[in-house]
Amino acid sequence: MQFKTALIPVAGVLALAFAGSASAQEVVKIGHVGPISGAIAHLGKDNENGAKMAIDELNAKGVTIGGKKVKFELVPEDDAADPKQGTTVAQKLVDAKVNGVIGHLNSGTTIPASKIYNDAGIVQISPSATNPKYTQQGFKGAFRVVANDGQLGGTLGRYAVQINKAKKIAVIDDRTAYGQGVAEEFIKGVKSKGASAEIVATQYTNDKATDFNAILTAIKAKSPDLVFFGGMDAVAGPMLRQMKQLGINAKFMGGDGICTDKLAELAADAMADGQVVCAEAGGVEDSGKKAMDDFRAAYKKKFNTDVQIYAPYVYDSVMVMVEAMKKANSADPAKYLPVLAKIQYKGVTGNIAFDAKGDIKDGTLTLYTYKGGKRTVLTVTK
Repeated sequence: MQFKTALIPVAGVLALAFAGSASAQEVVKIGHVGPISGAIAHLGKDNENGAKMAIDELNAKGVTIGGKKVKFELVPEDDAADPKQGTTVAQKLVDAKVNGVIGHLNSGTTIPASKIYNDAGIVQISPSATNPKYTQQGFKGAFRVVANDGQLGGTLGRYAVQINKAKKIAVIDDRTAYGQGVAEEFIKGVKSKGASAEIVATQYTNDKATDFNAILTAIKAKSPDLVFFGGMDAVAGPMLRQMKQLGINAKFMGGDGICTDKLAELAADAMADGQVVCAEAGGVEDSGKKAMDDFRAAYKKKFNTDVQIYAPYVYDSVMVMVEAMKKANSADPAKYLPVLAKIQYKGVTGNIAFDAKGDIKDGTLTLYTYKGGKRTVLTVTK
């Protein structure tokens, strides 16, 4: 009798363990990392919302992988745009045994985190990190769905010389992997157009700075007709205000980090119409405009706020990862990775296919200016 009663709880424990295992197999965990706190939390939240939108749609529609219905679970983490915190949360996602990661937002967090995911055999798709080094490390599971700084900075550099006819250019960067990288590529783009323009000043700040009087005063002495800033909108806005206070009437250019709807708010009344030119590392041509407009409308309805910049790319990153899982009949990264590497997918942001390094093929760029405080498209180019 005692022997029999002893077996009952053991059998119960085994049953519970088996049930837990079965339940775990039905849940596919997708991690997302972005800065949900700090100066660019508005961009991190925008990215996270894009992931939530995709996950909610997938679960509402119902997805079968390998003949089994699955439920997707978003595992969101905050890296505060800090490389140390980025590696900490990357390890946290590895420990949580996620099936894939969408992120990080910044190059400075994406690059160090990528080694942790690679060592753990976890697939990573960045929707917004543009530093070329990310995909030059030889990590088979590292992908991005936007153009890199070589394309973005180079295009801006050529635009500054050819279209803006800039002769004297000052360059500032925030010393982050992103800011420094895009500034270096911008300078290469300028120099590729010959001797018609000169880099008259190079200055440095950091991604948490608020006072730029010293570097802007030094720049003013060089009388530039264009200032390029490699960094994010949270720094660019106050910089534009201080440029106006100092009477620097130069054009202002930057990459995707400044190219947000919020820039006009951060700059207050310091932006003249057409003064700012920036580039988004993505964008849709005319044939894809309706799909993007529909996405933006659905996003606004769901979150009661407008898309900042990269939510559509996060959404597509989730969708293309899941499409690879479906085609591979498995959510195991080792099994769906080879399928993802060769995938052809039509997303909201356009056609998604990757080259041998994991960069998007034929990535587009959108150049914008601001009129009346609103972003206005100048051109979409490759």
